[in-house]
Amino acid sequence: MNRIVNKLNRLWKEHKHRSAARAVLDTPPVVPADDGVVLFSMIGTRVLLPYLVAVKSLHAQLRKGRIAILDDGTLTDADRAILAAHLGNPRIISIADVDTGPCPRGGTWERLLTILDIRAHDYVIQLDSDTVTLGDVSEIAEAIGGNRSFTLRGDPDSQLLSFAELASRTEDDAFLFNPDAHVQGAIESGLDRVNLPMVASPLYVRGCSGFAGFARGSSGRTLAEAFSREAERLLGAERWARWGSEQVTSNMVIANEPGALLLPYDHYLNFWDEGVPDDARFVHFIGSYRFSGTAYIDATRAAVAALGRA
Repeated sequence: MNRIVNKLNRLWKEHKHRSAARAVLDTPPVVPADDGVVLFSMIGTRVLLPYLVAVKSLHAQLRKGRIAILDDGTLTDADRAILAAHLGNPRIISIADVDTGPCPRGGTWERLLTILDIRAHDYVIQLDSDTVTLGDVSEIAEAIGGNRSFTLRGDPDSQLLSFAELASRTEDDAFLFNPDAHVQGAIESGLDRVNLPMVASPLYVRGCSGFAGFARGSSGRTLAEAFSREAERLLGAERWARWGSEQVTSNMVIANEPGALLLPYDHYLNFWDEGVPDDARFVHFIGSYRFSGTAYIDATRAAVAALGRA
């Protein structure tokens, strides 16, 4: 009975959130700028409305950039018309056109590799559709100005660590070689066995690829592809292709960027059903807790209200 009640409660909250997000269609369109900044997301028809809230609320605070989108294969003609009207006719890339090379397909790998291609000429911000910007994002503007990559921390204590330091803090070899272990924990526990000759002292951070910035002009895919080959050697192709391997790689790439910024967690956070602080500026409503309480609904309403009406 509790399971049925919980499911009905979630469905009701999803309906309330769709209603709140739909109001974004009555807000002014984004006026993009060709200023060397790209706000990039991978989306499909199912998340069109929350994505518009995510990207419009960030752009309204940042006041920089133009939009680019990776279509997961489900965007309709009607979706594309809405995106064109609201986001200044953004560039839309088909996921089928992305060459993943030696890296896995699926699991948002196409998203990461496209970002690493685009960053050759632009500063690229990766933005998930289940995020909401609620206040000033001066740290992001400063990171762009200094051409520094950044990431949302995975938890408040996330920090830059050497591969050996992180491996020593995680599980033992039984975890690394346990086929049922989550791919992120498994590869993190074996990072001391990863050989990346192009990096003298490789670093890692337990970040969150739901919100990350990639500095302009860096080496593109080289490091990501080398890391993927090593991870596949350790875990095997099937395990490494599982969901989560792209986030690990995004974390590793950003950790090894010059001057990488870990965003302050008191302002930029993941929602774990522990409330949203009054001074929160950016919140990532991860799937497990997205509809715990009404925080996502409330944040969406607040963000849409701040955008005003067209």
